[in-house]
Amino acid sequence: MKAEDIQLDYLPQMPQNKSMTIGCIGSGFIMADCHLVAYRNAGFNAVAIASRNRKNSETVAKRHNIEKVYNSYHELLNDVSVSIIDIAVPPQTELEVIREAVKHADHIKGILAQKPLGINYKQAKEIVTLCEDAGIVLAVNQNMRYDQSVRACKSALNQQLLGKPVFASVDMRAIPHWMPWQEELGYATLRTMSIHHLDTFRYWFGDPLRVYASVTEDPRTAKKFKHEDGVAIYILEYENGLRASAWDDVWAGPVREGGQGDIYIQWRVEGTEGVAKGTIGWPFYPEPTPSTFDLATTRHADKWYQPRWSEVWFPDAFAGPMAQLISAIETNTEPEISGKDNLKTMALVEACYHSYREHRAVAIEEILNG
Repeated sequence: MKAEDIQLDYLPQMPQNKSMTIGCIGSGFIMADCHLVAYRNAGFNAVAIASRNRKNSETVAKRHNIEKVYNSYHELLNDVSVSIIDIAVPPQTELEVIREAVKHADHIKGILAQKPLGINYKQAKEIVTLCEDAGIVLAVNQNMRYDQSVRACKSALNQQLLGKPVFASVDMRAIPHWMPWQEELGYATLRTMSIHHLDTFRYWFGDPLRVYASVTEDPRTAKKFKHEDGVAIYILEYENGLRASAWDDVWAGPVREGGQGDIYIQWRVEGTEGVAKGTIGWPFYPEPTPSTFDLATTRHADKWYQPRWSEVWFPDAFAGPMAQLISAIETNTEPEISGKDNLKTMALVEACYHSYREHRAVAIEEILNG
C-alpha cells in the first residue's frame, strides 16, 4: 500500500431526506453561528425558532431565512409542521424543555440535544427515558466527533492502519469562552471541554474500565466564578491495556495578562503498526483554521500521509450530529450519537468528579449501576 492509496472518511454521511423540518430552540452563539450556518450549507430545512429573547430570535431568523418566529418554545412545540427539535439551551434548562417536547410525539420524531445532556448523569438518564417512552429519537450534539481530524483518525482505526492501539493523548492549551450558566452551576472544564475529549476517546476506542482524574483551580477563571475543575488531567484505563490521557489546560499561561501565547490543541494515537497525530483548529475561531491529520503506518513506510481539507470544526462539523439524527429517523435505526450511547459519556464525566474528590480511580460501572 502506498500513501496515496489511503482513503479516509472524514466527512459525515448525509441523509436522503434533507427536507425534514427542524424547529430551533435557542438563539445564542451555538445556534446562530454554528448549527444554522452548518445546516444551511448542508441543505437542511430549519423552519422555526424560539428563545427567551424574541428580538434575538427575529435577528437570527432573518439571518438564516427561517420562516417562523415564536414567542416561546411552548408555542414552537405546538407547531405540527415541525418534525425535529434542535435544542441549544443551558443544561439546567434542557430537562424542562424535553419534558414538554415529548408531549408532542404525534409530530415530533427526533430531538437533537446539546451536550452536556442535562446537568448530571441522573438528569441525562431521565431525558433518555422520556424520549424512549415517547418513541422520539434522541441524539446528542457531541460535535467533536465530527471534527475532520477526529473522524479521519476513526477511519484509520477502522481500517487497522495503526494496528492495536497502545497509547493516546489529547493536549489542550487553550482558553475557552465561559458561558453564564457555568457560573451559576460552578462547572468549568470537565463538563464543557473535557466532555469533548472523553467522548472522542470513547468514539475511537470504546468504553474504558476506569478513570483517574486530578484537577486544580484556574486562576483566571477564579476571578469570574468559584469552581473546582479548572485545569484537568485524567487517565483512562482500558481492559486491553490501552491507556488514554488528556491535559485540559484552560490557563495556558498568562496569555490574557500580557504574556506571550502558545495556544493549541494537539492529539496523538500510537498503535503497534502506526502513529496518527493531529491538531484541532477550534482555538483560533473565528479565524477559519482547519484541523490537521498526519499518519505513518508500517503498511507504507515510505512517508507520512498528510491529507488537508478546507472544512473546519466550527461551524462545518455541526452538520454531522443533525445528519446522523435525520438518517436514523428515515432508516429507523439508532443515531450514531444516541442519547443512550451518550449516557456512557455522561457517566465518564461523572466518574471524573468522583475521582478527583475521592482521590481514586473510579470504574465507569459505579456510575452506570449507581
